[in-house]
Amino acid sequence: MVDKERNETEAPTFLSAAAEVARLMDLDNAASVPENQRARHLAHAVRKPLLERISLPEEFFPTLMTAAVYDPDPSFCRWFIEPAVYVFGRRRVMTALLNYAQTGTDAEQAGARRAWYCAHVPLRADRSPAYAPGGRRDPALDESHDVVDKWLEHAASRSSRRERGSPPRS
Repeated sequence: MVDKERNETEAPTFLSAAAEVARLMDLDNAASVPENQRARHLAHAVRKPLLERISLPEEFFPTLMTAAVYDPDPSFCRWFIEPAVYVFGRRRVMTALLNYAQTGTDAEQAGARRAWYCAHVPLRADRSPAYAPGGRRDPALDESHDVVDKWLEHAASRSSRRERGSPPRS
């Protein structure tokens, strides 16, 4: 329990995660925004530029996943999930969310559940230049049936433990 509590306090905040995405995009100029609005301001600032990118460096992937998982609003975590799905593929995004759900802190598990819905975003060639010319992309990027099955197994296991009154697995 002590380790879990320590991990919760050392975990990134939504503000730090959004600030890191903005820094990677060279858009981290939000010093004049009040701190209680800064995270959403940064998320809004990176939303469109992220979707406009054909590709993103590898260092963006964990940063986008962290920002999505720590975003407290399930309506807005899509701002980080959608570009990750377009650039890195649905399979990889869902696998990362499953990992958070299985091994993350309580906050990360809750965030992964919120973001899971957004990972099902419909992919449209007109929405992102990450599609290859001609509006096609490698189907392997989005093949995720086995990951969805693992997610459902994990959710069923979690639900079963709750029904039995067992504490959640750490």
